[in-house]
Amino acid sequence: MRIISGEARGTKLFTLEGKNTRPTLDRVKEALFSIIQNQVLEAKVLDLFSGSGALALESLSRGAKEVILCDNSKEAISIIKKNINKAKCENKTRVMMADYKVALNKLKEEKNVFDIIFLDPPYATDFDIKAINYIITENLLSENGIIIVETDSEDKIKQIEQIKINILKIKKYGRVRLVFLNRKG
Repeated sequence: MRIISGEARGTKLFTLEGKNTRPTLDRVKEALFSIIQNQVLEAKVLDLFSGSGALALESLSRGAKEVILCDNSKEAISIIKKNINKAKCENKTRVMMADYKVALNKLKEEKNVFDIIFLDPPYATDFDIKAINYIITENLLSENGIIIVETDSEDKIKQIEQIKINILKIKKYGRVRLVFLNRKG
């Protein structure tokens, strides 16, 4: 796994061992960033289920202003910090070791608003549905901001359709689906 484009292009990233995480494949990441490329520059980004931090670090490499990376795994946080160091972007990152609900509460208290939010929780959970509801209800997404959810389930997309949010597009790459969301107008 590597950073595909931008300032840190070519930087090889550390990944987590085991089956608890599944890094976003380079081809999926490349497609994702070609879709959101015009929104990344100067964006404030939240990577809520960070894993290795690859999506947030790709955002920084492509010109994001600031990223917050959150994961509740000690191992993930260790890998994230190594990757931040390797990509030389310590001054634009903040790392939070916390459950996503705790992290979202803290970010709300601090009055954070994000332009891009990545949600890639474990597939078998409803963490993304709960996170989307909280993000919209508590106004953590900027007026023109986007949420990108990675899932492998059609049922998950049906659940997202029940939320008061716009589905901009759904892209399928093998069994992975990227769901692009923004606020209802």
